[in-house]
Amino acid sequence: MEELKISSLYDLEETIAKELFSRAEYPWELLSGIGAFIVELGESLPTDRYEERGEHIWIAKNAKVYPTAYINGPCIIDEEAEIRHCAFIRGNAIVGKGAVVGNSTELKNVVLFNKVQVPHYNYVGDSILGYKAHMGAGSITSNVKSDKTLVTVRYGGEKVKTGLKKFGAMLGDQVEVGCNSVLNPGTVVGKEATIYPTSSVRGFVPEKSIFKSRDNVVKRS
Repeated sequence: MEELKISSLYDLEETIAKELFSRAEYPWELLSGIGAFIVELGESLPTDRYEERGEHIWIAKNAKVYPTAYINGPCIIDEEAEIRHCAFIRGNAIVGKGAVVGNSTELKNVVLFNKVQVPHYNYVGDSILGYKAHMGAGSITSNVKSDKTLVTVRYGGEKVKTGLKKFGAMLGDQVEVGCNSVLNPGTVVGKEATIYPTSSVRGFVPEKSIFKSRDNVVKRS
């Protein structure tokens, strides 16, 4: 299951949360600890570059936050990030350097690495998005199964148990998700993979592949 590991999915130099990722082998193991880590890290951030704008809400002074955005803590918004009109950050969220959280986008219990873009009408919950990952307009992470049972990750012929009721998607670095796609609970997408628009994805998508449909996943040429 090497392909599912943090070391296979992410460049840890591209997140302010690098120390958090040293605490686990698989990325979903970190979901329950994001909030506590934010509080721990936020209290140590340099006050010449970050300011606390509410209880456990740290925002870089050069980040751009539009006046209609709603931000609940714990939350860290890193340098040069952009939080656009009507964004809804519900808490337990780390927004990386130069990341974009767009209009009407909702975040909950997430880590966005540097340069991530969730720019238009996205829902991202209980998920981790790697460096330069991009979600097209209307694409979402679905983080709870319809029958409310615990989430597993489909990997080859196996079902990897996570022990989690809420688990959206783990996107590796530079993943591209097409418009209006649904990433179902327990989705893991390897580095530099592409998801076609309007896809419904479940389980593991290998790195440098193109997901056209469940039965049509090809390696990038």
